[in-house]
Amino acid sequence: MNRWDGARRACLLGAVGAACAWPAARAWSLDLGQLQKQLGGALPGGLPGGLGGSAAASPGAGPAPAPGGAQLGALSDSQVGQGLKDALGRGVDVAVSTLGRRDGFWGSPQWRIPLPPALQQASSLMRMAGLGAQADALQLAMNRAAEAAVPEARSLLVSAVRQMSITDAKNILTGGDHAATDYFRAKTQSQLQRSFLPIVHQQTRKVGLAQTYDQYASEAARFGLVRQDQASIDQYVTQQALDRLYQAIGDEEKSIRADPAAAGSALVRKVFGAVQGG
Repeated sequence: MNRWDGARRACLLGAVGAACAWPAARAWSLDLGQLQKQLGGALPGGLPGGLGGSAAASPGAGPAPAPGGAQLGALSDSQVGQGLKDALGRGVDVAVSTLGRRDGFWGSPQWRIPLPPALQQASSLMRMAGLGAQADALQLAMNRAAEAAVPEARSLLVSAVRQMSITDAKNILTGGDHAATDYFRAKTQSQLQRSFLPIVHQQTRKVGLAQTYDQYASEAARFGLVRQDQASIDQYVTQQALDRLYQAIGDEEKSIRADPAAAGSALVRKVFGAVQGG
Protein backbone atom coordinates (compact mmCIF):
# COMPACT_ATOMS: atom_id res chain seq x y z
CA MET A 1 0.00 0.00 0.00
CA ASN A 2 1.53 3.36 -1.04
CA ARG A 3 1.33 6.53 1.02
CA TRP A 4 -1.64 7.90 -0.94
CA ASP A 5 -3.69 4.70 -0.61
CA GLY A 6 -2.95 4.64 3.09
CA ALA A 7 -4.12 8.22 3.51
CA ARG A 8 -7.31 7.55 1.55
CA ARG A 9 -8.06 4.49 3.66
CA ALA A 10 -7.47 6.40 6.89
CA CYS A 11 -9.75 9.18 5.74
CA LEU A 12 -12.47 6.75 4.72
CA LEU A 13 -12.39 4.88 8.00
CA GLY A 14 -12.30 8.10 9.96
CA ALA A 15 -15.24 9.59 8.08
CA VAL A 16 -17.46 6.57 8.52
CA GLY A 17 -16.44 6.10 12.12
CA ALA A 18 -17.10 9.73 12.99
CA ALA A 19 -20.50 9.75 11.30
CA CYS A 20 -21.47 6.71 13.35
CA ALA A 21 -20.29 8.56 16.47
CA TRP A 22 -17.98 5.69 17.33
CA PRO A 23 -15.62 6.85 20.10
CA ALA A 24 -12.57 5.21 18.58
CA ALA A 25 -12.81 7.62 15.66
CA ARG A 26 -10.84 10.16 17.70
CA ALA A 27 -7.75 8.06 17.01
CA TRP A 28 -7.77 8.98 13.30
CA SER A 29 -5.58 11.77 12.04
CA LEU A 30 -8.57 13.88 10.99
CA ASP A 31 -9.96 16.98 12.62
CA LEU A 32 -12.95 15.05 13.91
CA GLY A 33 -14.07 17.96 16.06
CA GLN A 34 -14.58 19.93 12.88
CA LEU A 35 -16.26 16.94 11.23
CA GLN A 36 -18.68 16.58 14.14
CA LYS A 37 -19.44 20.27 13.91
CA GLN A 38 -20.06 19.81 10.20
CA LEU A 39 -22.45 16.98 10.85
CA GLY A 40 -24.15 18.86 13.64
CA GLY A 41 -23.83 15.90 15.96
CA ALA A 42 -26.75 14.33 14.16
CA LEU A 43 -27.44 10.64 14.48
CA PRO A 44 -29.63 8.62 12.15
CA GLY A 45 -33.19 9.26 13.23
CA GLY A 46 -35.26 7.38 10.70
CA LEU A 47 -35.47 5.87 7.26
CA PRO A 48 -35.35 8.27 4.29
CA GLY A 49 -38.59 9.61 3.00
CA GLY A 50 -40.51 8.70 6.15
CA LEU A 51 -40.42 5.02 5.19
CA GLY A 52 -39.88 2.15 7.56
CA GLY A 53 -43.26 0.93 8.74
CA SER A 54 -46.79 1.97 9.43
CA ALA A 55 -47.49 4.75 11.87
CA ALA A 56 -48.93 3.68 15.18
CA ALA A 57 -52.53 4.56 15.83
CA SER A 58 -53.20 7.44 18.19
CA PRO A 59 -54.07 6.28 21.71
CA GLY A 60 -57.78 5.96 22.18
CA ALA A 61 -58.53 6.54 18.51
CA GLY A 62 -61.13 4.17 17.20
CA PRO A 63 -61.62 3.11 13.56
CA ALA A 64 -63.12 5.72 11.30
CA PRO A 65 -66.66 5.06 10.15
CA ALA A 66 -66.63 3.02 6.98
CA PRO A 67 -68.01 4.99 4.04
CA GLY A 68 -70.54 3.23 1.86
CA GLY A 69 -71.29 0.61 4.51
CA ALA A 70 -74.82 0.01 3.30
CA GLN A 71 -73.76 -0.39 -0.33
CA LEU A 72 -70.96 -2.76 0.63
CA GLY A 73 -73.37 -4.81 2.71
CA ALA A 74 -75.46 -5.37 -0.41
CA LEU A 75 -72.61 -7.28 -2.05
CA SER A 76 -72.05 -10.97 -1.46
CA ASP A 77 -68.99 -12.19 0.44
CA SER A 78 -67.62 -13.76 -2.72
CA GLN A 79 -67.96 -10.48 -4.63
CA VAL A 80 -66.21 -8.52 -1.89
CA GLY A 81 -63.42 -11.06 -1.57
CA GLN A 82 -62.80 -11.50 -5.28
CA GLY A 83 -63.02 -7.79 -6.01
CA LEU A 84 -60.37 -6.98 -3.44
CA LYS A 85 -58.16 -9.87 -4.55
CA ASP A 86 -58.34 -8.61 -8.13
CA ALA A 87 -57.34 -5.12 -6.99
CA LEU A 88 -54.46 -6.28 -4.80
CA GLY A 89 -53.27 -8.71 -7.47
CA ARG A 90 -53.06 -5.77 -9.83
CA GLY A 91 -51.21 -3.76 -7.21
CA VAL A 92 -48.66 -6.54 -6.75
CA ASP A 93 -48.10 -6.86 -10.50
CA VAL A 94 -47.62 -3.12 -10.97
CA ALA A 95 -45.28 -2.76 -7.98
CA VAL A 96 -43.08 -5.75 -8.83
CA SER A 97 -42.94 -4.83 -12.52
CA THR A 98 -42.05 -1.22 -11.69
CA LEU A 99 -39.32 -1.93 -9.13
CA GLY A 100 -38.04 -5.39 -10.08
CA ARG A 101 -36.28 -4.35 -13.27
CA ARG A 102 -33.09 -2.53 -14.21
CA ASP A 103 -33.30 1.08 -13.03
CA GLY A 104 -36.55 0.34 -11.17
CA PHE A 105 -34.87 1.82 -8.09
CA TRP A 106 -31.75 3.52 -9.40
CA GLY A 107 -33.48 5.30 -12.26
CA SER A 108 -36.28 6.77 -10.15
CA PRO A 109 -35.88 9.71 -7.76
CA GLN A 110 -38.97 8.44 -5.96
CA TRP A 111 -37.71 4.91 -5.34
CA ARG A 112 -33.91 5.27 -5.31
CA ILE A 113 -32.36 4.00 -2.08
CA PRO A 114 -29.97 6.55 -0.53
CA LEU A 115 -26.80 5.75 1.36
CA PRO A 116 -27.33 4.96 5.05
CA PRO A 117 -27.65 8.16 7.10
CA ALA A 118 -24.16 7.83 8.64
CA LEU A 119 -22.55 7.66 5.18
CA GLN A 120 -24.70 10.50 3.90
CA GLN A 121 -23.41 12.64 6.74
CA ALA A 122 -19.81 11.79 5.90
CA SER A 123 -20.17 12.07 2.13
CA SER A 124 -18.86 15.63 1.76
CA LEU A 125 -15.67 14.76 3.64
CA MET A 126 -15.28 11.57 1.62
CA ARG A 127 -15.57 13.50 -1.62
CA MET A 128 -12.94 16.00 -0.49
CA ALA A 129 -10.67 13.03 0.18
CA GLY A 130 -11.23 11.62 -3.31
CA LEU A 131 -13.52 8.83 -2.12
CA GLY A 132 -16.69 10.04 -3.81
CA ALA A 133 -16.46 7.35 -6.48
CA GLN A 134 -16.55 4.65 -3.81
CA ALA A 135 -19.67 6.14 -2.25
CA ASP A 136 -21.33 6.35 -5.66
CA ALA A 137 -20.39 2.74 -6.45
CA LEU A 138 -21.88 1.57 -3.18
CA GLN A 139 -25.17 3.39 -3.74
CA LEU A 140 -25.42 1.96 -7.25
CA ALA A 141 -24.76 -1.56 -5.93
CA MET A 142 -27.39 -1.10 -3.23
CA ASN A 143 -30.04 -0.16 -5.78
CA ARG A 144 -29.05 -2.92 -8.21
CA ALA A 145 -29.36 -5.37 -5.31
CA ALA A 146 -32.90 -4.17 -4.59
CA GLU A 147 -33.84 -4.47 -8.26
CA ALA A 148 -32.57 -8.05 -8.31
CA ALA A 149 -34.38 -9.00 -5.10
CA VAL A 150 -37.87 -7.63 -5.74
CA PRO A 151 -38.97 -10.24 -8.34
CA GLU A 152 -38.53 -12.87 -5.62
CA ALA A 153 -41.47 -11.27 -3.80
CA ARG A 154 -44.09 -11.88 -6.47
CA SER A 155 -45.04 -15.47 -5.62
CA LEU A 156 -45.23 -14.84 -1.87
CA LEU A 157 -47.33 -11.69 -2.31
CA VAL A 158 -49.68 -13.46 -4.73
CA SER A 159 -50.02 -16.31 -2.24
CA ALA A 160 -50.94 -13.82 0.49
CA VAL A 161 -53.67 -12.45 -1.76
CA ARG A 162 -55.07 -15.89 -2.54
CA GLN A 163 -55.14 -16.89 1.13
CA MET A 164 -56.99 -13.74 2.21
CA SER A 165 -60.13 -14.45 4.22
CA ILE A 166 -63.39 -12.58 3.75
CA THR A 167 -62.78 -10.92 7.13
CA ASP A 168 -59.34 -9.77 5.92
CA ALA A 169 -60.91 -8.46 2.72
CA LYS A 170 -63.60 -6.43 4.49
CA ASN A 171 -61.08 -5.04 6.99
CA ILE A 172 -58.82 -3.91 4.15
CA LEU A 173 -61.69 -2.40 2.17
CA THR A 174 -62.86 -0.29 5.10
CA GLY A 175 -59.47 0.24 6.74
CA GLY A 176 -58.12 3.18 4.78
CA ASP A 177 -55.31 3.70 2.29
CA HIS A 178 -52.67 1.76 4.25
CA ALA A 179 -54.75 -1.28 5.20
CA ALA A 180 -53.42 -3.46 2.38
CA THR A 181 -49.84 -2.43 3.11
CA ASP A 182 -50.30 -3.42 6.75
CA TYR A 183 -51.78 -6.76 5.66
CA PHE A 184 -48.88 -7.55 3.33
CA ARG A 185 -46.31 -6.59 5.97
CA ALA A 186 -47.91 -8.89 8.52
CA LYS A 187 -48.13 -11.81 6.11
CA THR A 188 -44.90 -11.55 4.10
CA GLN A 189 -42.24 -9.30 5.62
CA SER A 190 -40.30 -11.89 7.65
CA GLN A 191 -40.13 -14.35 4.76
CA LEU A 192 -39.19 -11.68 2.25
CA GLN A 193 -36.38 -10.42 4.49
CA ARG A 194 -34.89 -13.92 4.51
CA SER A 195 -35.34 -14.18 0.75
CA PHE A 196 -33.89 -10.76 -0.07
CA LEU A 197 -30.78 -10.82 2.16
CA PRO A 198 -28.62 -13.30 0.17
CA ILE A 199 -29.51 -11.59 -3.12
CA VAL A 200 -28.59 -8.21 -1.70
CA HIS A 201 -25.33 -9.57 -0.29
CA GLN A 202 -24.22 -10.82 -3.72
CA GLN A 203 -24.24 -7.24 -4.96
CA THR A 204 -22.94 -5.31 -1.96
CA ARG A 205 -20.00 -7.61 -1.24
CA LYS A 206 -18.40 -6.37 -4.48
CA VAL A 207 -17.88 -2.91 -2.94
CA GLY A 208 -15.23 -2.54 -0.25
CA LEU A 209 -16.94 0.43 1.34
CA ALA A 210 -19.79 -1.86 2.39
CA GLN A 211 -17.46 -3.92 4.59
CA THR A 212 -15.91 -0.79 6.07
CA TYR A 213 -19.32 0.61 6.93
CA ASP A 214 -20.44 -2.69 8.48
CA GLN A 215 -17.34 -2.77 10.68
CA TYR A 216 -18.11 0.58 12.27
CA ALA A 217 -21.91 0.58 12.19
CA SER A 218 -22.24 -2.81 13.87
CA GLU A 219 -20.07 -1.63 16.77
CA ALA A 220 -21.89 1.70 17.00
CA ALA A 221 -25.24 -0.10 17.11
CA ARG A 222 -24.16 -1.85 20.30
CA PHE A 223 -24.08 1.54 22.02
CA GLY A 224 -27.34 2.76 20.48
CA LEU A 225 -25.54 5.23 18.22
CA VAL A 226 -26.86 3.65 15.02
CA ARG A 227 -30.25 2.03 14.61
CA GLN A 228 -30.13 -1.75 14.47
CA ASP A 229 -31.79 -1.87 11.05
CA GLN A 230 -28.92 0.30 9.76
CA ALA A 231 -26.14 -1.73 11.38
CA SER A 232 -25.22 -3.44 8.12
CA ILE A 233 -25.55 -2.50 4.48
CA ASP A 234 -27.40 -5.73 3.66
CA GLN A 235 -30.00 -5.23 6.40
CA TYR A 236 -30.45 -1.61 5.45
CA VAL A 237 -30.94 -2.30 1.73
CA THR A 238 -33.30 -5.21 2.39
CA GLN A 239 -35.56 -3.12 4.61
CA GLN A 240 -35.45 -0.14 2.27
CA ALA A 241 -36.40 -2.37 -0.68
CA LEU A 242 -39.31 -3.89 1.24
CA ASP A 243 -40.55 -0.50 2.44
CA ARG A 244 -40.61 0.79 -1.11
CA LEU A 245 -42.25 -2.36 -2.45
CA TYR A 246 -45.06 -2.16 0.10
CA GLN A 247 -45.43 1.56 -0.56
CA ALA A 248 -45.72 0.93 -4.32
CA ILE A 249 -48.49 -1.62 -3.68
CA GLY A 250 -50.19 0.86 -1.38
CA ASP A 251 -49.94 3.61 -3.99
CA GLU A 252 -51.71 1.42 -6.53
CA GLU A 253 -54.41 0.53 -3.99
CA LYS A 254 -54.87 4.22 -3.20
CA SER A 255 -55.19 4.98 -6.91
CA ILE A 256 -57.91 2.33 -7.30
CA ARG A 257 -59.77 3.68 -4.27
CA ALA A 258 -59.65 7.20 -5.70
CA ASP A 259 -60.84 6.17 -9.17
CA PRO A 260 -62.45 2.71 -9.26
CA ALA A 261 -63.77 3.40 -12.76
CA ALA A 262 -60.22 3.33 -14.11
CA ALA A 263 -59.39 -0.03 -12.52
CA GLY A 264 -60.26 -2.01 -15.65
CA SER A 265 -62.31 -4.68 -13.83
CA ALA A 266 -66.08 -4.42 -13.48
CA LEU A 267 -65.97 -6.26 -10.15
CA VAL A 268 -63.23 -4.00 -8.75
CA ARG A 269 -65.25 -0.95 -9.81
CA LYS A 270 -68.35 -2.37 -8.15
CA VAL A 271 -66.66 -3.26 -4.87
CA PHE A 272 -64.63 -0.06 -4.44
CA GLY A 273 -67.49 2.03 -5.73
CA ALA A 274 -69.63 0.54 -2.95
CA VAL A 275 -67.01 1.49 -0.38
CA GLN A 276 -67.13 5.05 -1.71
CA GLY A 277 -70.90 5.01 -1.45
CA GLY A 278 -71.36 5.26 -5.18
